[in-house]
Amino acid sequence: MNDSVCPRPAEHRVPDVGDEVEYAPGRIAVVTDIRRGVLYLRSFGCREWPVPNLHELRVTRTRDQRIADNDRR
Repeated sequence: MNDSVCPRPAEHRVPDVGDEVEYAPGRIAVVTDIRRGVLYLRSFGCREWPVPNLHELRVTRTRDQRIADNDRR
């Protein structure tokens, strides 16, 4: 198999709406929106907040993985 065409692991991808991300060590949230290039997160019942530096985020599960896990948060 040619490694140059393999997708990058989820933790190295740019987050998208619906992805679960770690925004601080041990702190998980879901990307709820992207407004003018700024990602907004929601942490399981809390209000939304902007994250100006998306490089601080690490994708822990993609939206598709969350759907497959039947996660409806």
